[in-house]
Amino acid sequence: MSMQQQIQDKLSSAIACKHLNVINESHMHSAGTESHFKVIVVSEEFVGKRLLQRHRQINEVLKDELANHIHALAIHTYTPDEFAEQGGEAPDSPDCLGGSKLN
Repeated sequence: MSMQQQIQDKLSSAIACKHLNVINESHMHSAGTESHFKVIVVSEEFVGKRLLQRHRQINEVLKDELANHIHALAIHTYTPDEFAEQGGEAPDSPDCLGGSKLN
């Protein structure tokens, strides 16, 4: 199973998502590895929770992957109303500034 699918499965099992998108952004950073991801999670569970609490929830679900496989994870968490206010979109990830990127 790909790391992208593993992340998708774990998040969808742990959180009642109205919308879930797991994007593999590894091609923007490293050649040949699945190590950079962006997750967009929309859930009623986030109502009344601060951004830090939402991110901690995602980090807890993915703690093994973060400790052993994922180098970078961009987390975008929204309530359904917040996601609608964003036009159903999350911000684009910035271009890679170097690091492990192979040219």
